Amino acid sequence: MKKLLIPTLALTMAAGAAQAQDEVTLQLQWVTQSQFAGYYVALENGYYEEEGLDVTILPGGPDIAPPQVLAGGGADAMLNWMPSALAARERGLPVVNIAQPFVRSGLQLTCWKDSGIAEPADLAGHTVAHWFFGNEYPFMGWMSQLGIPVDGSEGGVTLLQAGFNVDPLLQRQADCISTMTYNEYWQIIDAGVSPDELVTFRYSDYGMDTLEDGIYVLEDNLNDPAFFDKMTRFVRASMKGWEWAAANPDDAAMIVLDYDETGAQTETHQKRMMGEIALLVAGGNGTLDEASYARTVRTLLEGGDAVITAEPTGAWTHAVTDAALAN
Repeated sequence: MKKLLIPTLALTMAAGAAQAQDEVTLQLQWVTQSQFAGYYVALENGYYEEEGLDVTILPGGPDIAPPQVLAGGGADAMLNWMPSALAARERGLPVVNIAQPFVRSGLQLTCWKDSGIAEPADLAGHTVAHWFFGNEYPFMGWMSQLGIPVDGSEGGVTLLQAGFNVDPLLQRQADCISTMTYNEYWQIIDAGVSPDELVTFRYSDYGMDTLEDGIYVLEDNLNDPAFFDKMTRFVRASMKGWEWAAANPDDAAMIVLDYDETGAQTETHQKRMMGEIALLVAGGNGTLDEASYARTVRTLLEGGDAVITAEPTGAWTHAVTDAALAN
């Protein structure tokens, strides 16, 4: 019996090893919504499983800073806006962009028209609600270029921290609030505000658009061949998820709703959001566009020491996407 038991046990252990999946934890930039549909689609459709990965997706929020989570070992990879990531890198956290699914920015500033703000220069003396934890850097860089301080001084902008909703604008606590074309702007409209009552400033219209929602990891981890391979498979499966989500926006939105444990999202909002998100990822394959990176860096450098003070080095790599796209 012992002679039969030992081979059987060995075969069982070997089968278990073959089926074992590499664990990956991803920290999102914000709460569960269609902004991250590609990752939830990859999870639901089994694309991660096909790559031998067991992926855990951690929702974010207004009080969660993805770079801090990554630095503390709470995640293998994070989604982050490039201004936040580059600022973190300059402060000593060696984060590296390994993939860039979003090729366009959806950031804009939405203001009450009756506040007298007709152009960005008019923001002086007004209160603006914005998300913090690094999300405010594009706005701060923009104000620096315009010579408008953001310290609440006379002739400057008073910054108010925004949260999950647009209440600061609706309750007139702020004259303007940062919104995404796919999310907060529509929260304002859904609250009963007419577009005629608003004025919006799309960052890209003023040459201030910076890269958003890139995939970042810690630089030292990429020196580990096993980690590099794991991230290659993760990026490949994630981009497969994004391709499917963009081609099937309504179905992708419904998948996201299935993973929303808060129950706060609605079908109408998520489907509309996914339609807008599809426009931001269209034409991309995950490879970081160097011209867009250079524009982002230039925008942040021109913003003075409010964002970054020197040209970054080693902040991105094509190695992972090249490997992912090769198969």
